Amino acid sequence: MNWNPPGKPAELSEERLIEAILSGHFPAGSNLPAERELAVQLGVTRPTLREALQRLARDGWLEIHHGRPTRVRNYWEDGNLAVLGAIARHQENVPVDFVSNLLYIRKLLAPSYTSLAVSHAPQAVLPVLQDCQLLGSAAEDFAAADWNLHKALTIASGNPVFTLILNGFQSLYSLMGLQYFSHAETRQHSRDFYAQLLDCIHQSDAQAAGLLAQTVMAESLDWWRALTST
Repeated sequence: MNWNPPGKPAELSEERLIEAILSGHFPAGSNLPAERELAVQLGVTRPTLREALQRLARDGWLEIHHGRPTRVRNYWEDGNLAVLGAIARHQENVPVDFVSNLLYIRKLLAPSYTSLAVSHAPQAVLPVLQDCQLLGSAAEDFAAADWNLHKALTIASGNPVFTLILNGFQSLYSLMGLQYFSHAETRQHSRDFYAQLLDCIHQSDAQAAGLLAQTVMAESLDWWRALTST
């Protein structure tokens, strides 16, 4: 594999190694080349390479033992949230079912952060929902608005872990949204969700908001599977 010398050596070396792992050039269970050889391939110094390797080991990509080759770990089993964010950034290597799995996780989380948001800080969500009422038919506008709404809900929930999880997928979420919202039916489905969620806020009904999110996220997952299967 050929690499160009990076502009920000440690960070870009890390990204290039992740890309090589995800693409199967360095599959799980394999060993990386010797440090000297790998540094030459990446066009960096050995101290810079060690910094990148330590970061990757911290997140669950690699296993480093002094005096032994550096081994690529099974990042699906040993990785952390940083691994998920990296997979989302490298969209060309995203597994076929990755987006469906991501939407399934959102289906599990959204009822909780939506209910908490309506209970704790509904006024913080209102401006975003009001903007959603003004959407036209452009898929990119829907994708951006839907992202802004879910981020606002996670923030208003009072639990920052929800926001951190969501932020890890912003780039993939945007691309997925362009495909999802290119259909009139899915845009209307979301319009209905925004309107019903606004009603829940006006009625101060956090429980109903959570149940609404549960139903709508499940339906969105079904929509995505139907769209991508064709």
